[in-house]
Amino acid sequence: MTRQYLIGELSVRLEQLQATSGQPAPDLARLRARVETGPLTGLPSASARAIALADELCWDSLSRGDAAAFGAQATILAELCQFDVGVRLLGDR
Repeated sequence: MTRQYLIGELSVRLEQLQATSGQPAPDLARLRARVETGPLTGLPSASARAIALADELCWDSLSRGDAAAFGAQATILAELCQFDVGVRLLGDR
């Protein structure tokens, strides 16, 4: 897979996640900038951070009783996990 594909896929997922938050998400914005401008070797740690942030957003949405946001965030979280496993960014987890 090309560098641009890997960066693009992760960046799109982060953009989608950011859109579901319904509020400013500076951590997601910084992570997305890091993914888009950083070295390819930084993708595994960025991917792990993206998954952690998505998980936090899911829990926050659940605690607020926002089922719509939770559903969207959980879908993106699943896509992040599938992408990471598919391209083996996170190793053999």
